[in-house]
Amino acid sequence: MKAVYIREFGGPENLEIREVPDPAKPNGSEALVRVKAAGLNRADILQRRGIYPPPVGYSPNIPGLEFAGEVAEIGANDIDVKPGDRVFGITAGEAHAEFLTLDHRLLVRIPDNLDFVEAAAVPEAFITAHDAVFTQGQLKGPETLLIHAVGSGVGLAALQLGKAYGHRVLGTSRTEEKLERCREFGLDEAIVPLEASFADEVIEKTGGRGADVILDLVGGAYFEENLKALALGGRLMLVGLTGGAKAEINLGTALSKRLTLKGTVLRARSLDEKAEVTHAFSQNIVPLLAKGKVRPNLDRIFDLQDIRAAHEYLESNESFGKVVLEFRRKR
Repeated sequence: MKAVYIREFGGPENLEIREVPDPAKPNGSEALVRVKAAGLNRADILQRRGIYPPPVGYSPNIPGLEFAGEVAEIGANDIDVKPGDRVFGITAGEAHAEFLTLDHRLLVRIPDNLDFVEAAAVPEAFITAHDAVFTQGQLKGPETLLIHAVGSGVGLAALQLGKAYGHRVLGTSRTEEKLERCREFGLDEAIVPLEASFADEVIEKTGGRGADVILDLVGGAYFEENLKALALGGRLMLVGLTGGAKAEINLGTALSKRLTLKGTVLRARSLDEKAEVTHAFSQNIVPLLAKGKVRPNLDRIFDLQDIRAAHEYLESNESFGKVVLEFRRKR
């Protein structure tokens, strides 16, 4: 089968499309998926650079964390999917290949209103957002959500889910243009952080209360301001580190506000944990997709053969939403 292959760790020039061995035949609990499209994520860029290897059992040379495709073969007749089913989901690696074998619990049927490319823009962003904001962050009732890098794939997913559940949502981005586009998705308040300063504006826009949950896709550069911007009993969900992995913490602020600081990652979780978040995705998000209450955040589609250009585009930070690779795309 054809797959994206990292010839050596480094820049996009090290990517190529290579013939690699087919995945193993599915066992009793697994299914073989013929991948039609796959999302491109920053984790794939980090893997290409050699600084974010996949878990044991996955090739460090074949990236890919999410996919959409068709079930080609199953290991047993008593699992939840059958050949011909259109499915999407997450995996710890190797999704940027024509075939993928994985546990059937990680597969969810694609709603009829989505094609394969649209579906490939969904799993990683929406599962990450829902798990961080609602399952772990426990956003509820009249509480307010603040999203950093709101124009990213995960940021837009969290924005849509927040609005679908009736919450007030604030968002930050380094560009006014991206914030303006986010208003189409229901963004209530837009903030451009000047020199990583945003807490005063958040406090003002929330009537002095602060944000109840912050979804932080930036990291170290925003940490101190996050503590200032949180409401009493607020929860900070740390998901991304594009702004650095280190920061100083004012313990007095954390204590006096009774704050909760949590870090989360999907890739390194056990199979059972991934099956759990996939089930939550199936129950809570797929119905919203089917009814059009939330939608894929598709920015740009690249043919698999143009993998280098796709990486360069995502690294440019010009994207608004998700970048997707399409397999066997006609030119």
